[in-house]
Amino acid sequence: MTIKGMSGKIQTVLGPIEPDELGITLTHEHLLIDLRCYFEMPDEASKRSYVDRPITMDMLGKIWQLAFVNKDQQILLDEKAALEEILKYKYAGGQSIVDTTSIGIGRDPLALARISRATGLNIVMGGSHYVPVAHPADMSSRSEDDIARQIIGDVTVGVGDTRIKTGVIGEIGNFYPLSENERKILRASAYAHKETGAPILVHPGVHPDAVLEIMAILADSGAKPDKVIMGHLDNIRPLSAIKELGTTGCFLEYDRFGSEDSSFEYHVGEVTTYAVSDVQRMEGLEYLINEGFGDKIVIAHDVCTKADTTAYGGKGYAHILENIVPRMRKRGFTEEQIDAILVKNPARALTFV
Repeated sequence: MTIKGMSGKIQTVLGPIEPDELGITLTHEHLLIDLRCYFEMPDEASKRSYVDRPITMDMLGKIWQLAFVNKDQQILLDEKAALEEILKYKYAGGQSIVDTTSIGIGRDPLALARISRATGLNIVMGGSHYVPVAHPADMSSRSEDDIARQIIGDVTVGVGDTRIKTGVIGEIGNFYPLSENERKILRASAYAHKETGAPILVHPGVHPDAVLEIMAILADSGAKPDKVIMGHLDNIRPLSAIKELGTTGCFLEYDRFGSEDSSFEYHVGEVTTYAVSDVQRMEGLEYLINEGFGDKIVIAHDVCTKADTTAYGGKGYAHILENIVPRMRKRGFTEEQIDAILVKNPARALTFV
């Protein structure tokens, strides 16, 4: 079943639009977000001195080493600052973004609507639940149907009493290995997708086995693979694992362009994955295009912390358009390939069934 009148359309915070109205699109960003769910009180007294400090210039060189310690780094709560940052993307030629802030981490429908009106940007708002550390305390006692009904309501009626509707089910947050709650949320999200026709966007663990396991759960629960965007593939290794994922039919998202801090590590069990560079990201895109998946690639920056924004020395939301696209051209990407990644693929991925 699909929402009446939504089949073939894209749902933004200001209402449905036609796919050809979307234009240049970043498929994974956050304008306002609260990631203090990741906060970890350090054992060392010297590190505790950073817990409640506002970010200052002298901290920027080690801000990613403090990523789970400094609370100021973990929040983007200033609507005016968000507006100023996203306008740089608009001025660079951007037309649309997907704000994937999901339930429990500061999703703000009314603020997104205000920003959309002020900038003229199309904003697609996310839904479903984020990673386990952000789950409500009673998640284990919630039924699959309860979770699905909340997601369906957000898509069909709107979030709370705002009447502002989500346009993508996600980002659905997962660690590796999956817990039963994560599996339950994936199944509930797939059911909500079947009921509404809304696309799905996933935050997987970085273990190479994680993405295929998630796709199997979604597909077994009735989700259409060609309406699933699998995010955070930048750090998945080997690249053959992403190629195998591509054979499922889902969209392949490289979404941390601009993040290149070599001091940051992802730990997954016994697997440690290091942050990659933009050059490696472009090499990944080239590999996928050569393997026949050029019509499945979408990209973004996943701006989600203060250090990702230009005000705090990061690359911000315009980096792909200002810096990466020119480098892609120099590397031999064709205009057709770039147009597919930035315009055509996002439009197909975000269109309701």
